[in-house]
Amino acid sequence: MNLSELRYIVALARERHFGRAAEACFVSQPTLSVAVKKLEEELGVQLFERGSHDVRVTPVGERVVEQAQQALEAVESVRQVAAQGRDQLTGPLRIGAIYTVGPYLFPELISNLTEMAPDMPLLVEENFTATLAEKLKHGELDVIIISLPFEEPNILTLPLYEEPFVILLPVAHPLTQRKMLRSKDLEKEPILLLGAGHCFRDQVIEACPACAPKAAHDGSIVHIVEGSSLETIRHMVASGMGLSVVPCTAAGVDRYSQRLIAIRRFGSPIPKRRIALAWRVSFPRPKVIDVLRKAVGAAQLSCVRRIGRSSA
Repeated sequence: MNLSELRYIVALARERHFGRAAEACFVSQPTLSVAVKKLEEELGVQLFERGSHDVRVTPVGERVVEQAQQALEAVESVRQVAAQGRDQLTGPLRIGAIYTVGPYLFPELISNLTEMAPDMPLLVEENFTATLAEKLKHGELDVIIISLPFEEPNILTLPLYEEPFVILLPVAHPLTQRKMLRSKDLEKEPILLLGAGHCFRDQVIEACPACAPKAAHDGSIVHIVEGSSLETIRHMVASGMGLSVVPCTAAGVDRYSQRLIAIRRFGSPIPKRRIALAWRVSFPRPKVIDVLRKAVGAAQLSCVRRIGRSSA
């Protein structure tokens, strides 16, 4: 038994597919398959049920995989504890952010961190909240940037800033005659939303009930067009397809926006979200969290309100 074999079975249990697990471990599928089979023979138990299209973890396999994950985390902790004797701001930092934050924060964040911690290169990822949370818990990411609320066992959070939601409209839309809009003003408008899986979609619908998908008499969904990203949605607004609600940091990052898109604020109560850092309780580089907070604080996000208080 070795650490590579433990990584393989943890990846296979997560992916439920030999090809994807091999890709995640950066090895060939035959290499992973042979290693898993070898470990099963060594342990004398079957860890996985092989189907024609998927892989299932056996009951004993689930317990073995859980112990394997703990062993891998213990090994990583040994490495991190040893690293504490060195500069905490030296060595790579694996950081993830949700799709609706990364494109608007990362450019300045990376620049600021390059100045504040030049010996700490970043491995950057954008993904859904659920995926980032799993990677954080499994040690594949060190820190993630998410939208609150975010409650996971053994995870700490540090609120960074609050940002209001704003409404994007085609520049010639009649509603641009108003300085502020309310949710009810959008009831009869075609609304452009992110697709399922984006937490921001749920936040928009909660804050703006009029933006929620509506069912026609035949049971089909009307009054909504979905986009894969906020950038796609902004392009669709600019082309006249409808209105959208976005976080203020994503409202006008292209020059053409000033000519084709109008931005309007919500009247009180103003919907908003709180963005935060999240990391494992056991993460042994607290100075990294401090420098990340400072780097985000130095970013030119003019429409947000800075905050900062740690919580468990």
